[in-house]
Amino acid sequence: MSRNYNDPQYKIWREKVYARDKHTCRWPGCSSKKKLQAHHIYRWADFPGLRFHPHNGISLCKIHHDLIKNNEDSYREFFSRLIYE
Repeated sequence: MSRNYNDPQYKIWREKVYARDKHTCRWPGCSSKKKLQAHHIYRWADFPGLRFHPHNGISLCKIHHDLIKNNEDSYREFFSRLIYE
């Protein structure tokens, strides 16, 4: 299943993630509120049951989201800890 960014369920998930994170990048030391992206902690394609669960998302600015590309799995535990701080 490909991701539809206009899907109302996806939009609700994204807004819940942003609201929980106070519309701020959660990367330690970053407080950017610009160009936020909701990142799935457990990958969209591999964990369909978690796609719309707010605890499977974290707000990252574009810079930090790009930083983890192609290495997302190694950040899973790190991001999970951040959202529960």
